[in-house]
Amino acid sequence: MRGEEWLLVTPSEQDYQVSERQTHAEATYERLFGPRDKSAPDNDPELMEILRRFIFGDVFDTGVLDDQTRELITVTVLASLQTLPQLKSHTAAALNVGVQPIEIREAIYQLAPFIGFPRTLNAVATINDVFRAQGIQLPLPVQGTVLDADRYPKGLAEQAPLYGNEIKDNLADLPEPFNEAMPRFLTEFCFGDFYTRG
Repeated sequence: MRGEEWLLVTPSEQDYQVSERQTHAEATYERLFGPRDKSAPDNDPELMEILRRFIFGDVFDTGVLDDQTRELITVTVLASLQTLPQLKSHTAAALNVGVQPIEIREAIYQLAPFIGFPRTLNAVATINDVFRAQGIQLPLPVQGTVLDADRYPKGLAEQAPLYGNEIKDNLADLPEPFNEAMPRFLTEFCFGDFYTRG
């Protein structure tokens, strides 16, 4: 810094420079999470301010999705990424904006064929912690609609209009018995056990 004097803006000075974007970000944050405790200790206030202004001041209201849809999408993305502390916060936010507990749970269940059971179990444990903290009775109502005897035909009824024989054809070159087992597993598990729910 070649001897020049640099003007540093202190946090107390920044408080007086509240922008419309910051006001909008704070209002969006409060709508989702409730009032923010501005007196809580924060080791990285600058990053958090950038985050809040970008996510809640810029991104969150872009497009035409309502708060419920945005939060359901956020919950599924956070579950997929296994960012469980943020999943906990956004599960509470989803409930705050009117998403029903069963909708949150079913969105997480639909991830199981794609992210696997360990990650799904982590996500379910996280959302259940939020549900319990908010006094929501567990277990939630059962939403399954298939039995062992009909999960294949019901799964196929969901799968065929979307993919035809594409999945089965793509897996036909697998060695036996996997050339038959893998397409059947996908039909029964992904489409039968999950797509048919509720």
